[in-house]
Amino acid sequence: MKNRITDLRAERGWTQAELAQRTGVSRQTINSIETGKFDPSLPLAFRLAKLFDLKIEEIFLYE
Repeated sequence: MKNRITDLRAERGWTQAELAQRTGVSRQTINSIETGKFDPSLPLAFRLAKLFDLKIEEIFLYE
């Protein structure tokens, strides 16, 4: 699944570690999501959407 996490994070000037801390996961989890190696759980997807003030489908793009 493609996503816009890298761009959204960069727009806010956050590192992967900062985003991880804000969402309660590890930096490695954020890296894996950004690189498409891991799809987030539904609760994590909702936390990311709330944090970025977007709908889930605006962040994650189903291929």
